[in-house]
Amino acid sequence: MATLIKGQANASFIVSESEGYRSRDTVTVTVPANTTYAAGTILGKVTTGGKLVQHAAGAADGSEVEAGILYETLVNTTGSAVDNEVVSFARDAEVNGSELTYEVGADAAQITASDKALAALGIIVRKES
Repeated sequence: MATLIKGQANASFIVSESEGYRSRDTVTVTVPANTTYAAGTILGKVTTGGKLVQHAAGAADGSEVEAGILYETLVNTTGSAVDNEVVSFARDAEVNGSELTYEVGADAAQITASDKALAALGIIVRKES
């Protein structure tokens, strides 16, 4: 019998959000070649073109600024970047911090900085105690 492993479910990181989908935006997310972005990935907005990618604090293209959280998992198995029209949480929400995907290699200070930047958008990151 095959073993099935459940991945991150769409929006399972949400604790609460505003009525009427006010917390959500439809955005274009660019996923690099052979890459998966899990639901709950923190996004940054590239200044040129306005597309979102995974947040990268060390970048200088706009993606160093937190712009929201990805609603659903995106998988790109192709050899080139793919744009996806999807939903992100952009404001007025509470999320479970243990279910978010921060940038690769993020340390405690970077996670705290991202949480504060999300709070400035009105997205409150709750930590389990």
